[in-house]
Formats: sequence, C-alpha cells, structure tokens
Amino acid sequence: MPLALLALAVSAFGIGTTEFVMMGLLPNVADDLHTSVPTAGYLVSAYAIGVVIGAPLLTAVGSRIPRKRMLLLLMALFTVGNLASALAPGFGTLIGARVLAGLPHGAFFGVGAVVAARLVREGRQARAVATMFLGLTVANIVGVPAATLLGQHLGWRATFLVVAAIGLVAMAALARLVPVIPVDGHQGLGRELRALGHRQVVLGLLTAVFGFAGVFAVYSYLASMTTQVMGFGESSVTLVLALFGIGMTLGALAAGPLTDRALRPTLYGSLAALAVVLVGFRFALTVPALALAAVVVLGAVGFMTTTPLQMLVMDKARSAPTLASASNHSAFNLANAGGAWVGGAAVAAGWGWSSPALVGAALAVVGLAVAVTAGLLDRRGSRDAAGAAGTATGASRVVAGSPRTRDQQPETATRR
Repeated sequence: MPLALLALAVSAFGIGTTEFVMMGLLPNVADDLHTSVPTAGYLVSAYAIGVVIGAPLLTAVGSRIPRKRMLLLLMALFTVGNLASALAPGFGTLIGARVLAGLPHGAFFGVGAVVAARLVREGRQARAVATMFLGLTVANIVGVPAATLLGQHLGWRATFLVVAAIGLVAMAALARLVPVIPVDGHQGLGRELRALGHRQVVLGLLTAVFGFAGVFAVYSYLASMTTQVMGFGESSVTLVLALFGIGMTLGALAAGPLTDRALRPTLYGSLAALAVVLVGFRFALTVPALALAAVVVLGAVGFMTTTPLQMLVMDKARSAPTLASASNHSAFNLANAGGAWVGGAAVAAGWGWSSPALVGAALAVVGLAVAVTAGLLDRRGSRDAAGAAGTATGASRVVAGSPRTRDQQPETATRR
C-alpha cells in the first residue's frame, strides 16, 4: 500500500471525527452557550450545509490547482474551521465556524479519491479509495467516542482544539507522503461541468441521495433507539455507536475488492442487502443481543454502498472526474439531512422509535430502483454504440472492397 494512502486516511479520520462528534456534544454545547438541545442541533445541519456548498464550489475554484497543493489548502481550511469552532464566543459564531469546517469536506474526498486511484495500478483503484475511506470509518470507532468523552470531561472546546491538531498532523503527512500529481492540461471548469452533467453521473448522485438516506434515517436516531427501544442506559450509547463504526469499517474493507471485481453488482447487492437489513433491524431492536449484532451488520451493508457509488461517478465522468467525485459527497450529505428529516417525521407522526428503520428500507429500495434503471440505460447505450460501430465498420469494408477504382469511375459516367 502506498504510504500516501495513509496520509489520506489520517485526513479522513480528522474529517470524520469533526463531522459526527457534534451529535454527542449537543447537550454540552447547549448548556455552555445557554440554548436548547434542539436549537443546538442546527450545528449538525450547519456542517452539512458547508459540505453541500463547498464540494462543488471549492472543486470548481481549484480545478487547475495541482492535486497535492489542493489537498493541503483544503486541509488548512478544515483546520482553521475547527480552530474557529473551539474559539467561537457565541452560538451564532459557532454556526458560522461549523459551516467553514464543512466547506472542504466534499472537495477533499473528491480530490482525494482521484489521487488515491492514481496511486495504484489498474484494477486496484476501488481498494485504494476504500483505504482512504477507512479513516472515516475508524473515526466512528475511535475518534468520535474519544472526542465525545474528552468534550464531556474537559469541555467541548477542547474537542475541536484536538481536531484542529489532527488537521495539522494530516497536513504534515500530506506534504511528506503524497507525490506531486499535475493537473491535466485540458482540465477546466467547463469540462468538469460537462462531465457532471453526464446522465449516468446524475443517476449515480440520485442513487447516493436515496440509498444512503436509508442509512441516516436510522443512524440519526440510533442513540434514542438504544435507550428507548433496546432498553440500554445512556452510558451504552457510545458502545452502540462504536459498533456501528466497526460495521462501517468491515463494509469498507469488503467493498474495495468487490467493487474492483464487479462494480454494478456490488452496488445492487449492497442496496438490496441494506433494504433487507433495515426491515430486519426494525424487529431485532426488541432483543438486546440481536439488536447489537444488527447495528454492526447495518453499518457494514450501509457503508458498502459508498465505494461503488464513488467509483461509478468517477468512471462515468472519467474525462474530468474531480467535480463529480466531490459532488458525490454533497449527495451523501443531502442523504444525511433528508434521511434524518424523514426518519424524524415518522417518529413525530407517532409511529414509534423503530419506525425510521422501515422508512429507511423504503428509501433504500428507491435508491436500488434508480441504480438498476441507470444500469439498464448504460447497457442499452453500450449496445447501441457497439451496433453503430459495427455498422460503420461494415460500411468501411464495403467501400474498401468495392471493385470500382478511381480510374473506372469516369468511364462509367461516360457510358451514362
């Protein structure tokens, strides 16, 4: 494994920690800044807004910047955003700092995925991208629980100071380990936008929005399910979240080789498995031991969708994959917000804390339907292209094999 992938994974670890740790720190932040927990919940949305805006915007602005320099600039912005979060004097300032910290998220993973794929030989690109994403999954096992405990004991500001320090370590690793990868001389914003508008890229982004929303419909309320349905105490929430992170890691490890071998079947299989597991999750919640196992499995099948989706949009936008790759993370964060909203609506409607699992299953089925539709259209397009190429080849052979020569044609015209 190239050491540069380790630098990308360390960066992903820091990004994953700051993205999810706010969910565990909301009571502490609300108490310190004299606001309610629901109001403090806007801090989670603020980060997601930063990701959605920043992914296409920063990628477009940096389309001609060499990859390594772009990664360093994005990680520097990430570090500044977390430092600003730690030093924020009030709630409004903290909202702004969270948006700032979220801006480089999607662009970093978009550029990072392209760099990771360039670091390895043909046929191992998905494994390289999955290795980078391992940093994100390990953050859910180690980073988020540790940062949450740190914030509970030393104050939430200490958490963001530590995350800013991780950002500095990541910058040092990127500067030392990532090779210089020049930008394609023909690369530009217009080319990136045209690639982003490719029908298969758009369908891939829609698959991410609906399919991954099924995961977040449950994950957003996993803490409440732990105490309200599984019957565990609040002290067990960290353990349950860590189990979900373990599942994510297992899913990332499996997704890389499977995607390299068969991209679309891996995507179809993971989305179908996600729908089935979410239905089973609804009924497993009332049996504590079974519920804990279901959390691991849910994390695994849920995260198995990310690598094939990432590779799909990169492949279909191969002439200019960076913006499409970054926009995929905007899609994931729209899935985050949409899944949480739909799952919360089910709970508010009085359907119970386990209802988000069934809502998530329905979203996963929609994502699978979009993915299958995209696959059928892609196959039809390939057949049409092959048929057109065959017709053109046959016509060329007919012309090449014609008995008429240039000298004979005037004679024929004279007879007429």
